[in-house]
Amino acid sequence: MNVIHIIIGLNVGGAEMMLKRLVDSHHDNPAFRHAVVSLTDMGKLGVQFQAMGVVVHSLGLGSSFGIPLVLWRLVNLIRALRPDIIQAWMYHADLLGGLAARMAGNRHVIWGIRTTDVQAGGSLMTVLVRWLCARFSRWVPQVIVCAAEASRQSHIAVGYDATKMVVVPNGYDFSQLSASADERKTLREQSNINQNDVVVGSLGRFHAVKDQENFVRMAGLLASQYPQLRFLMVGRGLDWDNAPLVDWIDKAGCKERFVLLGERKDVPQCLAAMDIFCLHSRTEGFPNVLAEAMAMGLPCITTDVGDAAMLLADTGVVVPKGDSAALAQGVARLLALEQDARNALGLRAKAQVEEEYSMDHARKRFEEIYRQVLNKGAF
Repeated sequence: MNVIHIIIGLNVGGAEMMLKRLVDSHHDNPAFRHAVVSLTDMGKLGVQFQAMGVVVHSLGLGSSFGIPLVLWRLVNLIRALRPDIIQAWMYHADLLGGLAARMAGNRHVIWGIRTTDVQAGGSLMTVLVRWLCARFSRWVPQVIVCAAEASRQSHIAVGYDATKMVVVPNGYDFSQLSASADERKTLREQSNINQNDVVVGSLGRFHAVKDQENFVRMAGLLASQYPQLRFLMVGRGLDWDNAPLVDWIDKAGCKERFVLLGERKDVPQCLAAMDIFCLHSRTEGFPNVLAEAMAMGLPCITTDVGDAAMLLADTGVVVPKGDSAALAQGVARLLALEQDARNALGLRAKAQVEEEYSMDHARKRFEEIYRQVLNKGAF
């Protein structure tokens, strides 16, 4: 079975990493062959795909003015490759990939939806593309795969065809999510974190929808009450060169408690350096980083966004989004637990995510969808 995946770009992100894990899950299965098409450039993951033996095409889309040319290139590419299935990931790829597939005479189209809160974030172009996708959803794709139940519901509300929508949560290779005690110790020492400090951590790129300001305000509310608390932030843009972030930290009045590491490749080691993980977003679909923190055995607190509450279940603390006081109270609840009780909560979280969200489960679900699409089965 030949599958072409179409995506807007190949920089590191939740959709891109899920695509990589899905393709990699078939590396020893000759029944499946994958190719990847980036509408823009190769990004950081393009080279990694090529190293895996996956053919990657980049079409060079730089602005909306280039859409007609890229659409024509995409039509010709689909005609040349003659895939069994075209799978698109996220709005822009859904629209262009779906239209190109139909123009090329291929009806075996799968769309992908990752976002949850259609009111938050996104440019006017993204809003327009989503509106068009909602209208075209009745005749372009055979199935629309949502990463979260919250994504499915929110997109039905804005006009997507509910009869074509299914939910496939992200899957994870848990063997890659581990770090030793020595790795934890090393990173904490490099960050001037003492053995007895309790580290509340955040991981994710700097963006308004991630609401890092919420995390910083929470830190300001707790710092004076808990002298042992430190706050570790990891992700693209989370460094001391980020003027808005530093201004928030200055206003919180506890700058000496913060460690900003910026973008890192050693995510498991960064998570291992934490004692409590905090997801503080205003919007999510299926939050990868929360699942990864749970898989590392961390006690977690999350805002009630997307499928975060469903994912965490009863293994952590859930608070309203955008409420720094509630976030601080939730962290205080975890701090009030004895160390053994916090560890036990983290182990429950680890067991929960490993049982429900393995890559093996996700792979089997996608394979089932592929078969149904080819057989024109009902979903």
